[in-house]
Amino acid sequence: MKSFDAVHNPSAVESGDATGNNVDDDGREKRTGTLMTTSAHIITAVIGSGVLSLAWAIAQLGWVAGIVILVTFAVINYYTSTMLADCYRSDAGTRNYTYMDVVRSYLGGRKVQLCGLAQYGSLVGITIGYTITASISLVAIKKANCFHDKGHGAKCSVPNYPFMAAFGIVEVLLSQIPNFHKLSWLSIVAAVMSFSYASIGIGLAIAVVASGKVGKTGVTGTVVGVDVTASDKIWKAFQAIGDMAFAYSFSVVLDTLRSSPPENKVMKKATLAGVGTTTFFYILCGCMGYAAFGNRAPGDFLTDFGFYEPFWLIDVGNACIVVHLIAAYQVFAQPIFQLVENKCNKAWPENNFINKEHSMSIPFLGKWGKWRINFFRLVWRTAYVILTTFVAVIFPFFNSILGLIGAATFWPLTVYFPVEMHISQRKIKKYSMKWNALKLLVSVCLIVSLLAAIGSIVGLIKSVKEYKPFHN
Repeated sequence: MKSFDAVHNPSAVESGDATGNNVDDDGREKRTGTLMTTSAHIITAVIGSGVLSLAWAIAQLGWVAGIVILVTFAVINYYTSTMLADCYRSDAGTRNYTYMDVVRSYLGGRKVQLCGLAQYGSLVGITIGYTITASISLVAIKKANCFHDKGHGAKCSVPNYPFMAAFGIVEVLLSQIPNFHKLSWLSIVAAVMSFSYASIGIGLAIAVVASGKVGKTGVTGTVVGVDVTASDKIWKAFQAIGDMAFAYSFSVVLDTLRSSPPENKVMKKATLAGVGTTTFFYILCGCMGYAAFGNRAPGDFLTDFGFYEPFWLIDVGNACIVVHLIAAYQVFAQPIFQLVENKCNKAWPENNFINKEHSMSIPFLGKWGKWRINFFRLVWRTAYVILTTFVAVIFPFFNSILGLIGAATFWPLTVYFPVEMHISQRKIKKYSMKWNALKLLVSVCLIVSLLAAIGSIVGLIKSVKEYKPFHN
């Protein structure tokens, strides 16, 4: 899910920090983002724990189709991201702070509201999904230790609700950091975690391949009548295609970048680095996982116990997933925070509860202990985290719904809007060769989204039928 909503700072002049060295050309707090921090933001958002499920996706499609589709979506995402980067500044040179601002600037009309609905609906769904996924990894750590102590056949039942609550508490604390660019260090840590658990998964898969005890693979993947039924083959293939398409969705963080060198040029380099690195890990992890487990590849190497030993390495891998998701939650939640806060700031500019900042110092921490507290920010962000945690607890199969949300938002946010804005910005002539090629790209991706949505709906129906509230 592409988005400019990485940071939406209040004016530095309004906050009383209007020294010449501390503001950008638009009067807002000076942006400090660099190529490295932006690349880290992208990798943090793109490489999720889903990388460990790509072996399953390739198993549904087979060696040829699986790899070709994965690379194709990488190219599409990079291509449309470069289009979006060029739209950060309008023709007059002014900044477009959010994705909706860009759509308003180049397309206008109801498309702005449709963009906002798709964008923020996806962000909310992702934050709920991350809460569920983090709890699954924490449960896997407990189970790995249990299996090691009692044997692989032991009944190790662990509830995930306490872990969801613990994850929510951590996010409440991190959510109080006012601006996204001050979380750059967190994204760098999360990027390291991404590499760590992906590398652990790859290493364990290589060990299985080296041992010779591998599963059966094939050019077309799972075999009808042996591994799956005919209908399951179709639905799971659709779902696998959707998983690959949405695996590259990320939040563009242009509004954290320094104004020099030009933001769009730095963003394109960061996108190439982020998508290139991600694709390398995706192919390596997916292919090695499929080579190791064959057509019976688990949905996730580490949480579905494709491996049991060494148990301590499984624990480390799952711990890395949790740390990564803690940071990634903020990457996707910050735009929601900023949207509500800015609307309230504009609606009630004189309200002290909403606008006044209070200084607070934590003893013995020096400059790191100086915080600015805003009561509205404290209440609103805490309430949001509590709400998403509550939904995750009530509907722990929400990942199925998340797949449906992804199917509904991939096409408009990743393909349609960037292409339409590119056509408008470059004034591409209607029915020209380039215009026809871009429209064909939009149409093909729409079909992919619809097929993925169908697969997600089928999976959702199965999840609802099997759902037992508050069971482990």
